[in-house]
Amino acid sequence: MLARTHTFTIEGLQTRHVTVEVDVRPGLPCFSIVGLADAAVREARERVRAAILNSGFEFPARRITANLAPGDVRKEGPGLDLALACAVLAASGQLASERLGCNALFGELALDGSVRASQGTLAVAHATRRAGLRALVLASRATREAQLVEGIEALAVERLSSAVRVLNGGDADPPPSAARASRTRAVPDWRDVDLGEVRGQRHAVRAMMIAAAGAHSILLSGPPGTGKTMLAHRLATILPPLSRQEAVEVTRIQSLLGNGVEQLASERPFRAPHHTITTAGMIGGAQRGWVGEVVLAHNGVLFLDELSEFARATLEALRQPLEDGRVAIARARHSALYPARFMLVAATNPCPCGYAGEGDRCGCTEAELARHRRRLSGPLLDRIDLLVNLQREEAHAAGPAPSISSAEAREQVIAARERQAARLAKEGISVNAQMNGGLLRRHARLGERSGEMLLSARQNGLLSARGEQRVLRVARTIADLGGSARVRERDLGAALALRADASLAGGRAA
Repeated sequence: MLARTHTFTIEGLQTRHVTVEVDVRPGLPCFSIVGLADAAVREARERVRAAILNSGFEFPARRITANLAPGDVRKEGPGLDLALACAVLAASGQLASERLGCNALFGELALDGSVRASQGTLAVAHATRRAGLRALVLASRATREAQLVEGIEALAVERLSSAVRVLNGGDADPPPSAARASRTRAVPDWRDVDLGEVRGQRHAVRAMMIAAAGAHSILLSGPPGTGKTMLAHRLATILPPLSRQEAVEVTRIQSLLGNGVEQLASERPFRAPHHTITTAGMIGGAQRGWVGEVVLAHNGVLFLDELSEFARATLEALRQPLEDGRVAIARARHSALYPARFMLVAATNPCPCGYAGEGDRCGCTEAELARHRRRLSGPLLDRIDLLVNLQREEAHAAGPAPSISSAEAREQVIAARERQAARLAKEGISVNAQMNGGLLRRHARLGERSGEMLLSARQNGLLSARGEQRVLRVARTIADLGGSARVRERDLGAALALRADASLAGGRAA
C-alpha cells in the first residue's frame, strides 16, 4: 500500500518542498529511505521505528520503502521524522490517508513518540502557504512561531499519537502558554543612549543622519577619543523601525538558525564582531546553518570597530555583499545564496599609533603609514558611501553643546525614508542606497552647474565610475533630508565633501 504526504527541508536559508512517499508490501522486513538523504534523515529510521512502537502502534514487519522527492535535492535535518512516521502508519492502514496528502508535517520525533520542534519553523510555514497546503502539523512548542504567518493553519501536536488524531479528523493539542514557550533572545537595548550625548563633531553627527536616512555605508576615521565608537553605537537610536517585510526577513533568519521566535523582530540587527573574526565567520560557509555576520546583519547594521585590524582577506570578502546585497557561497558539494543587505559602519584610526595629523604625538614612520593605508584596499573604500574624518576638538569648561537628540534625528530620518519609499514604490526598492544607474538618472537628475561639478571631480581623479554613483545616491538622500524634490547644487557639494573626507582614502581615487 502506498501513502503520500508533504514536508520541507532547509537548504541554506531556503526551504525546499519534499514529497514523502512510503510503500509497504510483503517481503523481507527492512526500512529503506531513498532520495539523497543526509545522515540525520537516514537515522530517522530508528527514531521512527521506536516512536511508532512506543506510541502504541504496530511497526509493520514488511518491506518498507520511503522515497523523498525530488530525488536530486539533498534532504537535511530531523524535521522530516513526523512526515515519515505518519506516512508509514498510513501505508500500513493505521491512519486515514485522506488528510495526509493535503497537509504538511514538520518535526523531529523522540524515541518515546513526543514531537520536538525543528529549526526553520517560520520558513516552513511560509513554504506551506506557498505550496497551497491546508495546514501545517508541527510540534506544539513551535506553534506560535508558525502562527506569525498569515493564511496558514498551524496544528499543534505533542506526540505522534496526537498527530494521528489530528489527521483522522480530531482536535489538535493546545499550544503551550506564553510563559512556558518563551525563549528570550538577547537584543541590544538602546534606550539608555542618545545621540545628544555626543558633544561637538557636528559634521560627523550629520553624516550619521545621512547614512541612516539612505541606508548608506560609512567609515569614521580619527584619533582615539574623538567619538567614533560612541557615534556608531548611537546610530541604532535613529534608525527607522523595521517594515513588516523586513521584520519577516530578520525573523526568518533567526528561525532558520534555530533561535526560537514567537513574534516578529522589532529591532534592527546590530552586529559588532571582534577584529579577530575569520573570513568564514564574517561571510559564512556552505555547511547547513552556518551563516556569517553579514547575513545576521541583514536589514540592520554591521559595525566593524578598528577596521584596519581585521584581516585583509576578511575585509575583501565584504566587497560582494556591499555591492549586491547578498552573498553567494560555493563549495565542492554545496552552494548557497544568502541575503546580506546591511549598513556597514566602520571605525578606524588614521595610523598605527592613532595620532596622525596631531604633530609630535604621532611617531609613525612613512613606511608604517603606507602599510597602514594598504590594509584597506581601494576597491573596498570605493564601496563605502561616506568617508568621514573626525578631529579632536578643543576642550571647553562646559563642553560643546550637543548637536541633536536621537528623537529629533530619528524623526528627520523617518521623514526622509518615507519620501524615498513613496518615490521608489514602483521600482521594487525602498532606500536610495539600492538605486542603480538607471534609477539615479531618473530620480537624481542634476542641473547644469551640478553636472559640471561632478564631471570636474571625475576628471580630476577624485571619483571612479562607482564612486560617482555613490555620490549621487548620497546627494539624493541629503535632498530628501532637506525636503527637496530635486538634487540641488549644495546637496551634491555636501555629498562630494563627505566622499573625500577621510584621511585613509588619501592618495586613492574615491
